[in-house]
Amino acid sequence: MSFLEEEPSADPHARTLATLARVLGEGVFTISRFRDNLRLFVPPARLTELLSVLRDRCGFNMLAELGGTDYLGYPGRTRARFEVHYVLRNLATSERLVVKAGVDDPDPSLPSAVPLWPGADWMEREVFDLFGIRFLGHPDLRRILMPEEFAAYPLRKDYPLRGRGERHNFPRLSRGES
Repeated sequence: MSFLEEEPSADPHARTLATLARVLGEGVFTISRFRDNLRLFVPPARLTELLSVLRDRCGFNMLAELGGTDYLGYPGRTRARFEVHYVLRNLATSERLVVKAGVDDPDPSLPSAVPLWPGADWMEREVFDLFGIRFLGHPDLRRILMPEEFAAYPLRKDYPLRGRGERHNFPRLSRGES
């Protein structure tokens, strides 16, 4: 049967979900959908396992995006304060899905995705720098945008809009200096 003769599936993610259920078992992740996007919520302890199966058995060979969100004070929020999302692409089938893992204070941390996708290196550093979420096993987890002496995480909701006075200690740079 050729590609043109195949009957279109009602759910483009049906094969991926069946593979995940077969390999990982039931109850490892929860599913939600929003505007044709499939979202998988996974506990941090099973994150690496889920990402590995998606890459190795389901063909999601591209990590397109990795970012974080702080849900502090969000109305009706029952899950963890922080969520890290991984947007994965299957380049052969054009499938896209989002994997989310939640972490909480006082020490938000997740396993690193760098061993699976080396491109996660700088994306994880950015999330660490701006939210304070640590990625265990990351080869070089240090600040990427903020100065090393900056002690806070500016994208956290509890960080004041005007800062905490950190900037008065930074050296002044002007355009004319070299």
